[in-house]
Amino acid sequence: MEAKATAKFVRYTPRKVNQVLSLIRNKRVGKAFEILSFLPKSAATLVKKVLKSAAANAGKIEDYSGLKLKEAWVGNGSVLKRIRAGSKGRSMPIKKRMAHLTIIVMDVDVSAEKIKKKAVKNKIEVKKME
Repeated sequence: MEAKATAKFVRYTPRKVNQVLSLIRNKRVGKAFEILSFLPKSAATLVKKVLKSAAANAGKIEDYSGLKLKEAWVGNGSVLKRIRAGSKGRSMPIKKRMAHLTIIVMDVDVSAEKIKKKAVKNKIEVKKME
C-alpha cells in the first residue's frame, strides 16, 4: 500500500529542499525522522511535516515500522518577482522561489514481495532459455 502527501506553494527554494530530500531518499521512515531532527537546515522542518503527513495517510500515526520512502521529489512553483535598488539608480531583480514537495511512502512488505516475484520470474526465464 502506498500513501502520498504533498505541500504546494511553500516559500522554500526547490534547490534547498532537494538537498534535504537527497539525504532521506530510499530510507525507512523512522530513520528519516532521525536524520531530519538533527539536520541544521530550515527546509528540514517542512520535509518532516510532509513526511509525517504521508505516514499518517498510510495509517501509521505513531508507529512508523514497516514504512519506507518510495519516492520524494520537489518541483518548481511560481516565482515572486521583486525589485531591489541597485547601483547608479538601476533596479536589480529578486526572485523569491516557491516549491511543490511530494513524498510517497510504502509498506516494506509489499516491496519485498515484488522483489521475490521478479526473482522468480527471472529464474523461469533463465530455465526457458536453457
